[in-house]
Order: sequence, then structure tokens, then C-alpha cells
Amino acid sequence: MGTETNLPLGVVDDPVFDTHRSPGYHPERPERLLAARAALKSVVTASRPIAARRATPDELGRVHDAAYVEELMRLSGQEGQLDADTYLSVGSVPAAERAAGGGVSLVDALLDGDVTRGVALLRPPGHHARPGSAMGFCLINNVAVAAAHALHRGLRRVTIIDWDVHHGNGTQEMFWRDPRVLYVSLHQWPFYPGTGSSDEIGEGEGRGFTVNAPLSAGAGAGDYATAFDRLILPIVDAYSPELVLVSAGYDAHRDDPLASMSLDAAAYAWMTARLRAVADRHAGGRIALFLEGGYNLSALETSFAASLQALEHVATDLPAPPPASRAHEAEIERARRALVGAWPVCR
Repeated sequence: MGTETNLPLGVVDDPVFDTHRSPGYHPERPERLLAARAALKSVVTASRPIAARRATPDELGRVHDAAYVEELMRLSGQEGQLDADTYLSVGSVPAAERAAGGGVSLVDALLDGDVTRGVALLRPPGHHARPGSAMGFCLINNVAVAAAHALHRGLRRVTIIDWDVHHGNGTQEMFWRDPRVLYVSLHQWPFYPGTGSSDEIGEGEGRGFTVNAPLSAGAGAGDYATAFDRLILPIVDAYSPELVLVSAGYDAHRDDPLASMSLDAAAYAWMTARLRAVADRHAGGRIALFLEGGYNLSALETSFAASLQALEHVATDLPAPPPASRAHEAEIERARRALVGAWPVCR
């Protein structure tokens, strides 16, 4: 794969994340973390545990409405449905609070120099959670809380790359007008949750700092690589982020039951390697993966292992992805044109 760096990988994990459990079958289940932990054990040679903790109301309130935070705390220990997709178990709210706090702790470790790269094995996931509501399996928007904490610590440019197969509508909404966070999403389109068209590029001071690369069903490694090379990486390099956070969903894998994309584990290795290189160029190497979706356990394990290997080693021998299909190439070009007025690199 490449040359080992000898630097520890910061890892956030906590048994409380397993207590978020539906009374019946649900695709977002504790076994997902068992798969991620197996990948970690099989690949990572040097790690440093980063302790999770409860996020404070102030930390949550940087991206979530105070009334929603209060309501969520009131629901702690209860069971039920927050929407058609999002369940609440006795352990859900404590797990969500600790997941968000774990992301904050990871950002602190990165900014304080304790680690250079990290992963957060968080449940429940977060990128659909909106300022004022839970949505799409998500209670608290973990990566957004983490990014807002980095801003609170004094950073001025944070990039969030979201390769989950579903558009991260909550994250987009939270930073829609904020140029201090460049939010980039590749996702299946049209698809749940219905947001993420290429003309959604932010507003006001944040115009151009939301980048959407919607791809139709069947997109594979070459299509994602073309989106990276022609759209995403030129913009991210021009932005020069001080921290790279990844909403790392693995549900664009060809075997995932909830979507219709065609990635394999090697594609996730390639994307991780390219983002690690971005972090090395601009952010002092600081990059963290926040677990989002991924519902085929075998695909999740192998794909996450590939990402971890790309984080732990300097990738020098990854095979080049195949060319993009004509249809997906046109979709990427449409997304690029939407940003011509905001980014000279898109001209």
C-alpha cells in the first residue's frame, strides 16, 4: 500500500454507542460497529484512544436550535419514533450526546497535536440531523458539531467531505451561509432525502462554499474519481483547509442494500488517499473520518479497512480508477458549471 508513517491514529469509540438499539430489526444497528471495529483491529498498527464524553449544550447549540437540544434531553431514556426512519431507544440520547462529544474530543486531539489523523466510530450517525429536528437515522449532527468546535477553537477554514450515498442535508443547512466551512457532497441523485442538486451552492457569504456532486444510480469508482479530479479537489485545494473532516458513509458500495451505487473497497481507499494528501498539503496532515452510513456489514468492514489503510500509510501503488461513464461525466460537468462564478478553478 505504501510507506508507514509511525504516527498513531486517534480512535473514538465507546460501549455506549452500542446501546442505541431498535426493538426490532433496523439497518442502523449496533452490529455495524462490530464490523468497523473488526476493520480497525485488522489494519491499524498504532492507535491512540480518544475518550468520548457528553457534548455540552453550548457545543450542540452552535449548530442545533436550543429548543431542539432541550427537547432531545427531555426524551432521554424514552423509546419511540422521531420520524418514519429514526428510532429512539432508552440508550439513544446518551449515545448521541456522547457521539457528538467524542467528535469534539477528536478535534481537540487533532488541534492540540496529540494525533494527526483520526477516526470516530460513532452511533447514531449524524449528517441528516437538521438544526431543529432528527432525521434519517440521525439525532445529532456529529460532524457539524465537530466542525463548529474547530471554528470555536480559532480555525477559519474547515472542509467537510461527505461521500455517504445519501446527501447530508443537515450539514449543508447548518453551514449554508458560512464560508468558514466548505461542505462537499457526492451522493446518489435523485434519492433520499431529496436535497443536494448541483445548483445548491450556498447563499450570502456562503455562496460557493456548498459543493454538490449528484450522481445517478450505478456510479462507480471512475465516476467518483472524475468528480474528485475535475470538481472537488481543485476547489478544496483553492480553499486550502486547515482541517479535513469526512462524513464517511460506506453505503455507496455495490453490495449495500439501501442504495444503487457501484463502489468497492478500493474506491474508498483511493478517495481516502486523495483526501489524506489534501490534508498533508494544507492542514498539517489533520484529517478525521466520522462514520455515517453503510448497511452491508461485510462491505462496511472491507471498505472501512481500506480507508484505514490509506490513512495509516502513504499510498503509492493504488491502481488508477477507470474512466467515467458518459452520463456521469455530464453530471459532473453540470456541477462544475454551477460553481463557475464562485471558483476560478471551475472556469
